[in-house]
Formats: sequence, C-alpha cells, structure tokens
Amino acid sequence: MKLVTFNIRCDCGEDGRNNFCFRKPLILEKLRREAPDAVCFQEALPHVAAWLKEALPDYSVIGCGRSETLEDEQMAVAYRKDRLNLIAMETFWLSETPWAPGSRYPRQSICPRTGTEALFQDLASRQVFRLTNVHLDHEFPEARERALAQLLARAEGRRLFPRAPEVIAGDMNAEPQDPEMALLKTAPYRLVTGGIGVTYHGFGQADRPCSIDYILTRGFTCEGVEKWTDAEDGVYLSDHYPVCAVLHPSDEKG
Repeated sequence: MKLVTFNIRCDCGEDGRNNFCFRKPLILEKLRREAPDAVCFQEALPHVAAWLKEALPDYSVIGCGRSETLEDEQMAVAYRKDRLNLIAMETFWLSETPWAPGSRYPRQSICPRTGTEALFQDLASRQVFRLTNVHLDHEFPEARERALAQLLARAEGRRLFPRAPEVIAGDMNAEPQDPEMALLKTAPYRLVTGGIGVTYHGFGQADRPCSIDYILTRGFTCEGVEKWTDAEDGVYLSDHYPVCAVLHPSDEKG
C-alpha cells in the first residue's frame, strides 16, 4: 500500500507564484503519476477539498472542517475506490472534549485541531487497517503533547477491530528531538519517516527548514519512504514536501 502525508497549504492567495491556482497542475500530475492508495491532506480548505473530489475521480475524499460549523481546514483523506473499502470513519477534536466541534485545549492557538480516523479494508490483501490523519497545534508545545497523548490513548477503548494494524500520519508541527515528541519513544508505533530530513521548506524560502511531517505505523512493515520534492520554475507541490511510504501488513500487532 502506498500512503502519503501531504500538507497542501492553505489557499489564502498569499504565496505569489506558489498560490494554489498555480500549483494545481503540478499536484494533479504528481498524484496521477504516483497513484497512491491513500493520501492524508492537511490544510485543505473547503474549496480545495471540493477540487480534490472533482479532480480525482478514482478517489473518494472524506473529512470535514475543524471549526464549530465544520468549515475551515480539513484533515481530508483521499483513498482509491478500487483498492480500499471504507468500513467506518470518525472526526474528533484534539481537546478535552473531542466530540465537541471547534473545541480546543485551554492552552492552544485560536485554531481548533482535528483528527480524521478511518477504518479500511484493503481489497487486494483483505487486510483491515486503521488510518488517522492529524495536524497538531503550531504555537504551543503543551497542546501538541496533549494531542499526542490523546491519539495514543484512543486505542484503549476501541471495539471494532481493536487490534487492526494502524497508521498515524500528518503534520505534527514539531521536530523529532522536541520535548513534546518524547511520548513517541515509548509508544507502540514505529516512526517510518525517521531520518527523512527537511519536510517543511516554505517554498524554498523558509528561515528555518524543519522536519515536522510524520508517518507512524503499528502492525506494518515499511518497504521504503521518500519525499516528493518536485518543482517547476520555482513552483512547488506545497510549502511542505509530501512524504510517501510503501507499507505491508506484518504479523506484529504492537
């Protein structure tokens, strides 16, 4: 299974020649050429999610906005209809009240944060697996640490396929050595993107390029991982490099 985490960058018209309207052809061609089985998009505004649904007829796109009215950015998941069958899907907020739309931790930026969790069956292997797409807070390490703890604790109460292999992917807004990421050292997940290097580059102009995009797995082995560094005449796929991993179910359940 080929899986990608892809911060597609908010389309706010602030990026000059890297505005979304100029990046769309490059994004579409890359997705058509690579044909990933699932893509975890972060920062997909409603009109961008609508474009993904229209431009990618071989995929279904699920998710909703993070605000109280389900608008604003989505943690959208696009998956190939001929490869994956959706069994169940949940949106939850990274907060003390995860079922309250628009909720946040007490010490957090003004941006609510969500996770999109989907339970799939791979139609090729018949394997059932769980995929969670997240984007953590960009301002407060405490909010990121609490969000990670929340993500790791979710497995405890699951009733439907509780031992299914699992992937957590997304933009964590923290580098591997940052204190809030220490939770991952004792978690039953494998960081398959370790050593991938810079993932946020700010369209090649970031003051501080950094490695903040992750794919974590449990019950999978990773055949390979790569960044999509495509650019044409200074136009990039996004201000982040999408990260792609090829995964196989393993006997180990975590």
